[in-house]
Amino acid sequence: MIDFLGCKIDVSKKVFIPRPETEYWTKVAIDEIKKRKGNIKVLDIFAGTGCVGIAVLKHTKNTFVDFVDISDEALDQILKNLALNKIPPQRYKIIKSNIFKNLSQKKYDFILANPPYVALERIKEVDKEVLEKEPHIALFGGKKGLKYIKKFLKKAKNYLKPSGIIYMEFDHRQIEEIRKILIKKEYQFEFFKDQFKNWRFLKAWV
Repeated sequence: MIDFLGCKIDVSKKVFIPRPETEYWTKVAIDEIKKRKGNIKVLDIFAGTGCVGIAVLKHTKNTFVDFVDISDEALDQILKNLALNKIPPQRYKIIKSNIFKNLSQKKYDFILANPPYVALERIKEVDKEVLEKEPHIALFGGKKGLKYIKKFLKKAKNYLKPSGIIYMEFDHRQIEEIRKILIKKEYQFEFFKDQFKNWRFLKAWV
């Protein structure tokens, strides 16, 4: 059990364990969500434990979250963590999907994404305990770590409402490649550093 922005997050089903860097940008996103009026629809994609979406639900009002992951273990873990944090069922939906495949052209005010982005070519730099205890599908994003980021950014704009915002986590070494993708896909965007002064997340819109 870990604490994530005041939420209890169980990680017993061998899912990706939330990091402090993710907690940092999730707080930034929540602060922006709080400024919006009316009912807010949020997508927590590559959801893992569900920590990002659960923190949104716990710290905001008038929000509804779709949790999306491809892993059955992750979906079970999300359900357990929603119950742990006493989130009412009418405030969320859990969807098994390979990125956007099963989302049928839904539109969101906020899309919050923590895709697998560790580069396979850097596998020797990954802590042995992490390799043993955490699912590789949630860690690695192809040779350069950009496989899922490219797939996500290719289609994400189609799922945004007109004033919608994307927050996405990445490895600081990928910033220039991601910049090229964002420009090619005609996003407006801004990059941000985490609490350790590394480039860690972006905000994008159209």
